[in-house]
Amino acid sequence: MTGRIIISLVLLAVVALSFSGCAGQRVQPETGELVRLWDEPSSLDPHLARDADSAVILVEVFGGLLTMDTNLKVVPDLAESWTVSPDGRTYTFSLRRDARFHNGKPVTADDVKWSLERPADPKTQSATVDTYLGDIVGVREKLRGEASEVTGIKVIDASTVAITIDSPKTYFISKLTYPTAFILDRENVESGPQWFKTPNGTGPFKLKEYVPGNRIILEANTRYHLGQPTLKRVRFLLSGGQPMIMYENNEIYITGVELADLKRLRNSTSPLKEELHRGPPGFQLSYLGMNVVLPPFDDVKVRQALAHAIPKDAIATKILEDLVVPAYGILPPGFPGYNPGLKGLRYDLAEAKKLLAESRYGPDPRNLPRITLTVPGSLGAIVGVDLQAILATWRDSLGINVEIRQMEFATFLTQLNVHRLQMYALAWIADYPDPQNFLDLLFHSHSLNNETGYVNPEVDRLLEAARAERDEQTRFRLYQQAEQIIANEVPVIPLWHASEGYVLVKPFVKDYLLLPLIVPKYRYTAIVK
Repeated sequence: MTGRIIISLVLLAVVALSFSGCAGQRVQPETGELVRLWDEPSSLDPHLARDADSAVILVEVFGGLLTMDTNLKVVPDLAESWTVSPDGRTYTFSLRRDARFHNGKPVTADDVKWSLERPADPKTQSATVDTYLGDIVGVREKLRGEASEVTGIKVIDASTVAITIDSPKTYFISKLTYPTAFILDRENVESGPQWFKTPNGTGPFKLKEYVPGNRIILEANTRYHLGQPTLKRVRFLLSGGQPMIMYENNEIYITGVELADLKRLRNSTSPLKEELHRGPPGFQLSYLGMNVVLPPFDDVKVRQALAHAIPKDAIATKILEDLVVPAYGILPPGFPGYNPGLKGLRYDLAEAKKLLAESRYGPDPRNLPRITLTVPGSLGAIVGVDLQAILATWRDSLGINVEIRQMEFATFLTQLNVHRLQMYALAWIADYPDPQNFLDLLFHSHSLNNETGYVNPEVDRLLEAARAERDEQTRFRLYQQAEQIIANEVPVIPLWHASEGYVLVKPFVKDYLLLPLIVPKYRYTAIVK
C-alpha cells in the first residue's frame, strides 16, 4: 500500500497516476478542500485491506504506534517513545497522553493489545497478518486457533505495552507503520459489519462520508496529536469521466498524466506546462513472474533467455517516454541496500538464442510447451504497450508465441496465491524502506508472497542471516549477495522501476508532496486562492 502499501500487488502500469473517476458537478477552488479522482478502495478495514488505493485513505484516517514521516523515517505516532531490550526482542512502548480516537476517547494499552490481536484471530481473515505481525511471539499460534491471546503482547499499565518478537529484527518497527498494525476502537468495530463507514480512527482526518462508487470525503481532525491539518477536507471522486478534461475544467485539482497527453503538456506553448510536475522514482518494481515449478520455467535457461531478449532501455525511451527506469535487479534506485554494481541480465539476443538452444526444450522453440501470460484486468482491457512490445520481440526474435489471458483482479490474486499461474505480470510496491520488504517477502522459500515457487537454500541462508544482523552495512551486503543470485536465476524478470511520473497540480494547491511510498501526507497540503 504498498506500498505505504498494502500488500503491494498492483497492475503492471505504463502510465503514471491517471486516476479513473467520474465527471460530476464542477467544484470551485474553495479554501481548504482538495478534490481529486481515486479508485474504489477494496476495504476500509485496515486489518483486511491489501491494495494501494485503500492504503492512501487508511493512513489518513487511522494510525498505529509508529508512523512513517515524509522523509521516510519511522517516527512516533500513538506511542511517544519506545525502548528495545538488550537482546533486541522486546519493544516497550509508552503511549502519548494526548493520543485520542476521533470521538475524544483516550487510546490505551488495552486498545493496542486488542487491535494487534484482532488480525491474528482466524475469524478476521486478514491476508496480511502473517507477513506484518507474524514476528510477534504467539501471533501464528492464535492464527492457527491454538491460542486465545497473543502471548508476545503484554499490557504493563494503561499507557505502556510491551511487544516481544521471535528473534531480533531491526526492520520490525517499520512493520508497525503498516495498516495491519493500526489501532482500532473495539466498541466501534463491534458495532456492526459496516463499522468502517463511520470509523472512530486516530489519524489526521476523519471519514466524513463514504458513498461506494461515488465519493469519499475526509474531514480534518482538529485535535490530531501530531498537528492539525492545514486542509479542511479531501474529496476523492470514485466513478466515471476523463481525468484530463476534469482537470482542465477545474473539477479536480490533481491528476496523473497519460502518455498520450504528455507531449502536448511538455510543449513550451502549453498553458499547463508550469503545472506539470515529475515525481521521484518510486520504491516499486514491475516484473514478469514465472512459476519455476511449471514447464518451461522449470529450466533456468529458458527464464534467462527470455530476460536477455527484452530491449528494456529501448522500450523505456522510445515507447514509455522515459517515465520508467529499466530494472535489472530487484531493489529500486535510492532504496536502502540498492546495489548500483549489480550485474543483471542485459539485452543480448545472441546469448538469448544460445541459452534457449541449450535448454532441455531446445534447440527448436517449437518444443516449448504452450506459454500463457496472465494479466490482471477486465476482459478486453488494453494491454500495456510495453508488454505488447516484449511479446512481439519474443515472437520475432526467438520464435516464442505467448498467449495473453486477462483475469479479474480478485480472481487473479486467488489463482496467484495457489500457484496456478504459469506466467504473470505484476508489480510490488514497498511498504517500508528495508531490503527485507522486497527480497525476503518475495523470494524466501517459506514466504507466503513467494508466488513463483522459487527455492534456493543459499538465498534462504543469506536472507535469514540478514534478518538478525544488527550492523546495517553487513545486512545490506547479505541482501546484495542474495539479490545477485536471484537476478542470475530469474524467478521473475524485472522490468521497470516506475514513479508517480508526471502529475498536474493546480497552482493554488501548495505543498502536495510527491513521494516514493504511501505515507500520511495530506495534512501538509494547503489550498491557497
